[in-house]
Amino acid sequence: MTATLDPPSDDLITLSVVSTDSSARVSTTGEVDSTSAPQLHAALEAQLDAGVRELIVDLDGVTFLDSAGLCTLAAIHRRAVTEGVGLRVLASHRAVIRPLQITGLWDLFHAEQVAPSI
Repeated sequence: MTATLDPPSDDLITLSVVSTDSSARVSTTGEVDSTSAPQLHAALEAQLDAGVRELIVDLDGVTFLDSAGLCTLAAIHRRAVTEGVGLRVLASHRAVIRPLQITGLWDLFHAEQVAPSI
């Protein structure tokens, strides 16, 4: 018998991407931690690689955000600023808003608090 303490990273988050020629919205649900942050980072990088001019990171469905997730967002922000891409970060839950506020990233990103989706 084998016991797994940590679920696979693809079970921690779900990502969906809606894009047009010039913008993309990456919506994430679940827990963004050291196991799942690389998956989010790859999805966001792929949109920047595709040449979007606006990138929306929708964290409405995120229930946990740790330092790895914060680092991912900071790295994407840095690249977006360098490339002149508009970055919007949306959040609705304290589990996401509070870590962003404590680290100063909330103000740096000009993050927006949105009403939780139903």
